[in-house]
Amino acid sequence: MTKQQQAAKDYLSQAYRIDTRINSKIEQVNSLHSLATKATSTLSDIPPSGTRNVHRMEDIIAKIIKLEDEINADIDELVDLKRNITKLIKKIENTEYQTLLELRYLTFKKWEEIAIEMNYGLDNIFCIHKKALKYVNIPKTLQ
Repeated sequence: MTKQQQAAKDYLSQAYRIDTRINSKIEQVNSLHSLATKATSTLSDIPPSGTRNVHRMEDIIAKIIKLEDEINADIDELVDLKRNITKLIKKIENTEYQTLLELRYLTFKKWEEIAIEMNYGLDNIFCIHKKALKYVNIPKTLQ
């Protein structure tokens, strides 16, 4: 693989990494929501002492808000990146190359899924992918 092809692959792969990061943060938020629910619904036979640890709940809520802000920023970044990737892919004249790159880098499909969807063998998909990367011209402003 040439330097240009590797640079194209690295650029296109950014969207998947951002998407993975978003999903990880969403799981963290869900975990914190679960923790907050447990903290507020703990029942006991012992009467409350009157000094509940509200700071713990505040900390959990603050972490949830911070993570949700990060998720929103990551989503904005992902949308912008996907828009740029789409523009790059649309500049390629070969529709087969476009389809493969869209399936891989915009919908994050696995190679096996792409091969089935495009009705090719896995080896052929890798070959087409390598050829398609040659036509991805990343402007210097995006590198």
